Amino acid sequence: MTLRVWRGAPYPLGATWDGAGVNFAIFSENAEAVDLCLFDAEGREQRVRLHEQTDLVWHCYLPDVRPGQRYGYRVHGPYQPERGHRFNPHKLLIDPYAKRIDGGIDWSDRVFGYRIGADEDDEPDDRDSAAHVPKSVVINPAFVWGGDGPLRTPWERTLIYEVHLKGFTRQHPDVPPELRGTYAGLASFAAIDYLQELGVSAVELLPVHHHVDDRRLVDIGLSNYWGYNTIGFFAPDSRHAATGEPVSEFKTMVKRLHDAGMEVILDVVYNHTGEGNHQGPTLSFRGIDNAAYYRLAAEDPRMYVDYTGTGNTLNAVHPRTLQLIMDSLRYWITEMHVDGFRFDLASTLARELHDVDKLGSFFDIVHQDPVISQAKLIAEPWDVGPGGYQVGNFPVGWAEWNGKYRDTVRRFWRGVGGQAGELAYRLTGSSDLYAMSGRQPHASINFVTAHDGFTLNDLVSYEQKHNEANGEGNRDGESHNESMNFGVEGPSDDPAVNAAREQQQRSFLATLILSQGVPMLLGGDEMGRTQRGNNNAYAQDNPISWFDWTQTDASRQLLEFTRGLIAFFRRHPVLRRRRFFQGRRIRGSTVKDLTWYDVRGDEMTDEEWGAADTLTIGLRLAGDAIDERGPRGERIVDDTLLMVLNAADDAVEFRLPDDGRSAWELVLDTRSPDPPAEGGSRHPGGSTYEVAARSVVVLLMPRL
Repeated sequence: MTLRVWRGAPYPLGATWDGAGVNFAIFSENAEAVDLCLFDAEGREQRVRLHEQTDLVWHCYLPDVRPGQRYGYRVHGPYQPERGHRFNPHKLLIDPYAKRIDGGIDWSDRVFGYRIGADEDDEPDDRDSAAHVPKSVVINPAFVWGGDGPLRTPWERTLIYEVHLKGFTRQHPDVPPELRGTYAGLASFAAIDYLQELGVSAVELLPVHHHVDDRRLVDIGLSNYWGYNTIGFFAPDSRHAATGEPVSEFKTMVKRLHDAGMEVILDVVYNHTGEGNHQGPTLSFRGIDNAAYYRLAAEDPRMYVDYTGTGNTLNAVHPRTLQLIMDSLRYWITEMHVDGFRFDLASTLARELHDVDKLGSFFDIVHQDPVISQAKLIAEPWDVGPGGYQVGNFPVGWAEWNGKYRDTVRRFWRGVGGQAGELAYRLTGSSDLYAMSGRQPHASINFVTAHDGFTLNDLVSYEQKHNEANGEGNRDGESHNESMNFGVEGPSDDPAVNAAREQQQRSFLATLILSQGVPMLLGGDEMGRTQRGNNNAYAQDNPISWFDWTQTDASRQLLEFTRGLIAFFRRHPVLRRRRFFQGRRIRGSTVKDLTWYDVRGDEMTDEEWGAADTLTIGLRLAGDAIDERGPRGERIVDDTLLMVLNAADDAVEFRLPDDGRSAWELVLDTRSPDPPAEGGSRHPGGSTYEVAARSVVVLLMPRL
């Protein structure tokens, strides 16, 4: 068929259907020529040379093309790795702005831009890769959203559930088999009912951008299950779709979650791509303009700067690469209606040259953008480069995964001494990290476990990682987990061991959900999910990673306990403060807004804070000393809560504070599997309460 080829426009980038035809536009600063390649249902290719170039963007308009058209690019230019150029028109390339990507990679040597086996990568490979790589697909963006829009759940009411889209429903017995493990599966009634009953306000999905399954993994029968290997920053991964329309299926999922009152946060990977190091495949960016899209070593542009541990680093300093990231973020907000992002290895995006600069171009642009700046922005505040650990150093408007919270809470509950002072900061929103920069407690995303590491069950069941299934000789994954196994490595038939593990899980969960800041719960921890000791299950698309929905008495009790904790968190604004505690009396209150106690019921001394044997602390959160106003200016008043944490091996008699008011009512004691319940047994001020070893106790004094 003879195609009509019109001039087209350089913006927007990508393939854009306007109802009459499709505009194609692709950036390449150093290309000498660009071919648009169209594929029919049988895979036959028709090439269109793009003669128009405007501001380094090559473009055309095809009035005869419709949504569903599969396409790619071939880009001509110098193959000079020593100068950073790796053009090779024999390699079909994915459009960086593709909204849909069809198919996976057939790991033939043909997908590499250089000839495998040649010296280094000096010799270009002249074999055609088109039959072995995914195709970009033109989409029709039309979708009936109805009245759907951003939920904008306030940070202080946010509780995040981190979950893998596929693993959550892959074995769910109440999700229709054809929908399990897909966007439609997460949108199913069974999945949404479960999340609603749990009480979370947001689901944070591990990467759903179209990604690459590494050749090494495919060769040993595995895959990149987590998906931290992006190749398409605009395309929902088609492998998670139950239908042939992944874009509309994803949108339907978001709409259904919004209808149920839950936000959608995406884990995004803008720090690198799936093309690997200088010996990786040529799939997209490398062949379009390697020198623009990647950080190259100044002394040898053949090599990539690697701040990510994956072989390459996106060049966020280049204006067009920065534009790609911003356009992608806006697209997911405006067109796909997601509510926020968690940025993998976010320190990488802040690197202007080598140092991490919190006022770098990326953050400047995000801060002033009227769309992106209003979404929930969460940083993983580290990378693997020099100076990459930046917990507490991101700018206003950003929340962070608080790695110090995770490490301190784990050490405390393992019985490591000297943690009391650090723990106090972590329980109260980490003001030492965030207050000086003008940030608030919600800057701290509190977590004990996450996808990367042990599950909560495994944290109390294993002292060593067991990653043999990953095919790396158990060398991968973190070796210092601050975990404990209570005397048995892995599953145990000893009732005493299992009881101790179950109590420790409850104590971790109570600490997490009742701390100031934003709690993040790892999906499955609420029911004791195990990965059999694998703390780096990135390649395990199998029952190691999938949720096991078979319920035992222990898993059922833990689930009910967690639901009760979350409901308690929801009822009490004193647990969800928007400002840091002052440690003083507020508005004439008879007590300070926050008071710390030792086991004798006395306020903690400086010596006790620093003592190695301080393993029991109490904190009173005064509900009548909240120096905040509600959305309509109303004063916020709550009950007063007393939390006692005892990480010692023995029970302690804790003397309850006595301020002449009514008695304390027991709400929670993690030695019991019972969920929190208000109106429990009464205990007068000045009396003692036995706090069991490795347990959390919460008592309540009703508001006056």
